[in-house]
Amino acid sequence: MDWYEALGLLLGSIMFLMALGMPVALAFLAANILGAWIFMGGERGISQLLNNGLGSLTSFALVPIPLFLLMGEIFFYTGLGERMFNAIDRLLGKLPGRLSYVTVIGGTGFSTLSGSSMGSTALLGSLMVPEMNKRGYKKHMSIGPILGTGGLAIIIPPSALAVLLATLAQIDVGALLIAGIIPGLILACLYIGLIYLQTKIDPDAAPAYEVSPMALSAKLMLVLRDVVPMMGVMVLTVIGMISGFFTPSEAAAFGALGVLILAAIFRCLTLDAIKNSVIGALKVTLMAYLIVFGSATFSQLLAFSGASSGLIHWATSFDLAPVAMLLVMFGVLLILGMFMEQISMMLLTVPIFFPLAASLGFDPVWFGLIMLLALEISFTTPPFGLLLFVMKGVAPPETTMREIYTAAFPFIGCSLLLVLLLIIFPQLALWLPG
Repeated sequence: MDWYEALGLLLGSIMFLMALGMPVALAFLAANILGAWIFMGGERGISQLLNNGLGSLTSFALVPIPLFLLMGEIFFYTGLGERMFNAIDRLLGKLPGRLSYVTVIGGTGFSTLSGSSMGSTALLGSLMVPEMNKRGYKKHMSIGPILGTGGLAIIIPPSALAVLLATLAQIDVGALLIAGIIPGLILACLYIGLIYLQTKIDPDAAPAYEVSPMALSAKLMLVLRDVVPMMGVMVLTVIGMISGFFTPSEAAAFGALGVLILAAIFRCLTLDAIKNSVIGALKVTLMAYLIVFGSATFSQLLAFSGASSGLIHWATSFDLAPVAMLLVMFGVLLILGMFMEQISMMLLTVPIFFPLAASLGFDPVWFGLIMLLALEISFTTPPFGLLLFVMKGVAPPETTMREIYTAAFPFIGCSLLLVLLLIIFPQLALWLPG
């Protein structure tokens, strides 16, 4: 069987099973068993493939995933996230477009602690959109910042998706997490600049309203009580990784423990909150581990059948410049993002794109961050970006999908600008890990 026939069989069977409604992880597992039967000698091949896949689950690099997820779930269910948002809201006073800035600043903080784009978008949408509508904000000023900020959870550490990508691609987990810090902060600043321009161009888009003035001492107390402790957990976690004091796994454990201690100090650590947090983290962790298993076996099948080497040879035979090939891969991810969710995209593309990137001489950490940004943008790519539908679910009933699409486009533009900056100045991503 030629390489393109093998690739078509493997990818086609996965797409067919997913179209039937089978969960992503199970679709990959079923397709892998079929491929092992055909390419690796029937029953013996399946046995060997399953043994290899189980070995991939023993990687210590996977430990941060459940801990980062638990950290975010505790932060959400104990109400610490809402506490931080309310504090930032009161601190900004009468600033035009204040609630949009609150969304970006508070959402960036929440994203770092949750590591979940969908969780971040759901929280911000249910918390901020009704309040902004009540204050007379136009839809693009209320929905746009939430869609943009939700994607920050992918690249700002701790990001469970970044850990999963690094594990699948077999690159340094800590380096990829740290590489997202500077680009993530630049992206948050681009969002703030965009909101400032929008309020200058159309002041009525975010009407000002009276707020009770606060004394400086009261503001200082608010910062020390409701902002510094929450952000301090994230800062100490990241600094520990950068300095080498923590491994990513230890940093994840430290972060989860820190949020638990904060919840206990603020007297919001209830049995219900613990139960809901553990259940939420467990569900996503089990799916992530099934995905790692499926991806590891899928990569082996691609290599064993010759599909990987054949595809790389075919792609490099066009004699395109490395940057042009990078843009082609980026475009493929954006197109896939219109119809698929991020984990499915990673499973399909990581075994193909990372060997291709290595053959083109790209730094694996830099390319991993570019890929994360493509996943972040595809979250909000019409018509089927996942965050667009999360927002539709939590926004007021009269909100149309067209309004959500329109609100997303300027923030997609900011993310594309960041990708351009990373291509021109790779050290924005590579300086800190180095």
